[in-house]
Amino acid sequence: MNATTRNAALAALEGVVGARHVLTDAALFAGALVEPRGLYRGKALALVRPGSTREVAAIAAFCNQARIGIVPQGGNTGLVGGQTPDSSGDQIVLSTQRLKVIREIDPQADVMVCEAGVTLAEAQAAALAADRLFPLSLAAEGTCTIGGNVSTNAGGVTVIAYGNTRDLVAGVEAVLADGQVVHGLSKLRKDNTGYDVKSLFIGAEGTLGVVTAASLKLFPNPRARATAFVGLASPDRALELLGVARERLGGGVTSFELIGRTAHDITVGNGLARAPLRGAHAWYVLMEASSQSPQGLDEAFGAALETAFERGIIEDAAIAASLDQRHEFWRLRESIPEAQIREGGSIKHDVSVAVGAVPAFIEEATRAVEAFEPGARVVAFGHLGDGNIHYNVSQPVGADKAAFLARWDAMNELVHGIVARLGGSFSAEHGVGRLKRDLLAHTKDPASLAVMRQIKAALDPNGIMNPGKVL
Repeated sequence: MNATTRNAALAALEGVVGARHVLTDAALFAGALVEPRGLYRGKALALVRPGSTREVAAIAAFCNQARIGIVPQGGNTGLVGGQTPDSSGDQIVLSTQRLKVIREIDPQADVMVCEAGVTLAEAQAAALAADRLFPLSLAAEGTCTIGGNVSTNAGGVTVIAYGNTRDLVAGVEAVLADGQVVHGLSKLRKDNTGYDVKSLFIGAEGTLGVVTAASLKLFPNPRARATAFVGLASPDRALELLGVARERLGGGVTSFELIGRTAHDITVGNGLARAPLRGAHAWYVLMEASSQSPQGLDEAFGAALETAFERGIIEDAAIAASLDQRHEFWRLRESIPEAQIREGGSIKHDVSVAVGAVPAFIEEATRAVEAFEPGARVVAFGHLGDGNIHYNVSQPVGADKAAFLARWDAMNELVHGIVARLGGSFSAEHGVGRLKRDLLAHTKDPASLAVMRQIKAALDPNGIMNPGKVL
């Protein structure tokens, strides 16, 4: 892009949002040009901060005509590079962080309408103020935004009970590449009128349009909650515990997180959390249940653990006796990624298999990884209740970080090959972005991939919406 074209584009964008909301000095928005792990760094013509859906529509219409790529960005917490511009300097980063209005909370319909820049924590708090629950929960909830959650179909720790973001969205407002606005902020639980247009934008990572608001499903606020940290011998035992928990608590099981010994030990060893149990165990589970009844949950929860003890399924357990203790349990689980950073290089795998296949996957993958990279430390943890395991591999102690990370692709091929043989997915909840785009092209069902490309071509014929991501 030459200087004349650049200046004209900036002037047009300033005419839409005002000069103070078009940032051109990269030093002022350097954080928006790199993703959290530093895997991707880009440049941008500008960071543009619209304050309304109307302004987003005007930006899209102009950029479509001028063939300027738009990279939507919320809290910049994504882990696959979907929110990072390329190195050309000709794209704009469209920040949704001024779209902060919670437009409506309807307790009777159990729906809340949030604009894209509302953080997940803000949405949770607003629901709670209305004595409702918005159950989506993930470690980045203080920073990640509703628009990003919708665009990446975020998962998190409550999928076992409530589903992914796709299951929690009743409607979407989105701006198309040509500036048209899809006004789909429905409150309806049943609407059988043709194609489910809102679902096109859920998980599309901004490649089909910019999500500007969403209607989110709310649930009754639980009156009781019980949390336990459990030590056991293997993932097979963890599956048995899940079976007992469901027998005794039914749909009340709201989180069931598997944590490997290495994940536990590096987190405690780096001073990020305290060990909940006195002894050492090969595996751990963080289990939580909730109920709409203020009475009876503690007894049922305790009885489930007692049954697991009697059957020889678990070795030790601690039940949270206070809110602070519950937070301590969760602090350990949520601090694992930070512990990995402190341990040096880490090769990540966000994979899913059928719930019953998780033990077989972990066993086979660990054997293969340890043979491929002697001394490598498997840091396995995640959402056993829905089959999503973060199967990460930390460098051997004392190894050269750069040399270890240079084997990223080979390690991925090894682990993803096992996932494929088990009928699983190489991206359970983080999305595709740039990191896994080529992998998608080689593994996706050809007919499904063709449908995706046809939809992209129909809605974004000039390819301006988050170019180079997903497809």
